[in-house]
Amino acid sequence: MDNGFFIQAIIYLTSAIVCVPIAKKLGLSSILGYLFAGIFIGPFVLGFIGNEGEDIMHFAEFGVVMMLFLIGLELDPYKFWKMRKFILGMGSMQLLGSAFVIFILCQLFLDWSWQTTVVIALALSLSSTAIVLQTLKEKGLSQTSMGRASFAVLLFQDIAVIPILAIIPLMISGSNVEAENLHSSLISDFDAWIQTLIVAATIIAVYFSGRLLVIPVLRMVAKTRLQELFTASALLLVVAVSYLMQLVGLSPALGAFLAGVVLANSEFRHELEGDIAPFKGLLLGLFFIGVGASINFKLIIENPIFILVFGAIFTAVKFFVLFGIGKFYKKSNDQNLLFSFGLSQAGEFGFVILSFSMQLNILPNILANQMMAIIALSMLSTPFLLLINEKWIDPFFGVKEKEDRKQDEIDEHNEVIIAGFGHFGSTIGRLLKANGVKATILDHDSDRVDLLRKMGFKVYYGDATRLELLKAAGAEDAKIFIAAIDNPEVNLSVVEILRKHFPHLNILTRARNRVDAYELIDHGVDKIYRETLYTAVHLGVDALTQLGHRKYSATRQGQRFIKYDEAAIRKLAAKRHDKMAYLATVKDEIEMQEQLLKSDMLINFSASDHAWDSEHLKKQISE
Repeated sequence: MDNGFFIQAIIYLTSAIVCVPIAKKLGLSSILGYLFAGIFIGPFVLGFIGNEGEDIMHFAEFGVVMMLFLIGLELDPYKFWKMRKFILGMGSMQLLGSAFVIFILCQLFLDWSWQTTVVIALALSLSSTAIVLQTLKEKGLSQTSMGRASFAVLLFQDIAVIPILAIIPLMISGSNVEAENLHSSLISDFDAWIQTLIVAATIIAVYFSGRLLVIPVLRMVAKTRLQELFTASALLLVVAVSYLMQLVGLSPALGAFLAGVVLANSEFRHELEGDIAPFKGLLLGLFFIGVGASINFKLIIENPIFILVFGAIFTAVKFFVLFGIGKFYKKSNDQNLLFSFGLSQAGEFGFVILSFSMQLNILPNILANQMMAIIALSMLSTPFLLLINEKWIDPFFGVKEKEDRKQDEIDEHNEVIIAGFGHFGSTIGRLLKANGVKATILDHDSDRVDLLRKMGFKVYYGDATRLELLKAAGAEDAKIFIAAIDNPEVNLSVVEILRKHFPHLNILTRARNRVDAYELIDHGVDKIYRETLYTAVHLGVDALTQLGHRKYSATRQGQRFIKYDEAAIRKLAAKRHDKMAYLATVKDEIEMQEQLLKSDMLINFSASDHAWDSEHLKKQISE
């Protein structure tokens, strides 16, 4: 191996370390960071790599194989069956509908072969799993109707990649000698029916050998308690099955997917995920860097109108197909707009399909580079499309349906109002109800309101940021307002309105972390409940108890820790904009908290503290 390989590796890894954190800082996907890294070091910007990067690309393509292994590993049959209506229904309608419309439009207006059009239509119909899931998580939408629908469509798309990669080689013309060489295998000289039998037998053999051979071997390896040996076994499994599939003329990715499915319900599923994920992440990152480096900007500059117009048309096609599917499944306008805009981009698997098609000479290099640029631009546009929807589209179109639902008049006024009745808010509501406290409950997720009503909850649909709704809910006479909305920004907006128009209200508000708490402190809120704080302290108290500390002492220390931390966060909120002062204050507060807690441990509390310890209590009762 010459030094060129090491130089390429250093350039690839350095560009990733520089560009990916910048992309994350800007709120973009890590995939876009890798693409930008490839663009910068590619021949059309800095020129650090050229065609000599092919060695790294062949190595990095294995990341795609391992990604499909993990997708197969995560395909829990029970979960799939439970969501089959949405996965198979919404997923197939989106994929086939988008691909069909794109195919028809390209055949009507562009002079492409049908093979080229099919590949491009399929590549563009797939959305970005990484970007969409990250967006859902950041906006707190994972458990909404839109979030569940998006996950179902993405899961179907991920699975559909396997048959797509298997179908593409079948579109190669028999006269294409180079393609035949690329697709040659050990069984290519046999008759077609014999090849089919061999392929079917190989797939069956992979399934049963996984059940009868691989899992017992992994159990033996696990008993050695050597982590590196287990990792080696996981890599060997992926490589061996992928190579076997290649020998019989199938895609290595198909083999990796099958291996994952076989092991999906085994006891080693999570350990295999943990071992493979770092390799998959790194190699997949290198793959996307290579894709970015291969984008021919010279071609784009020569024909920018085609790139922009084609990108806008295919995004619009996907949006309207998705919106139609949402209407068919009776999604509310606000949820449907988010669903349609969120999945309207192309995704990372589009790069995989285009690269594979280029190897088989189905796509000309010029067109493939243009399509890769279109995919990258569409992924980059997703955050901006969601922002446009939030600021200018949803307030006019999504709200129309919300206003129709405002006819649900609030016919009760209680001392307590709860805004947001997801997992967090419903827990509070059930606790209050169990203790005889009635609360007026507001929620802005139309689908969740319908579901909660079917479950017996009295929930009113409405946007808690609207002053007239708060007045109708009795905010002028209520004593306590509990802001438990999932989205921190919306929660903050509600608090701002309450402080301005209902200053008498005692506000108890949810905060995910310190950052959210700082903003609420600035608005004069006293009762802030951080999710990460109380759960972490509760776990710490249990850990102290299991280590031999008395239950009462551990609980007392946990409560005092919360008290000191809540006092410290108010000091830190004022200094958070001055980085040096903030860090110095954090250090001082940590040291002071530790000293106070150590001092508290020396206080001689009552001997009845032992009553908190169940074992000690049992002993007293027995005596």
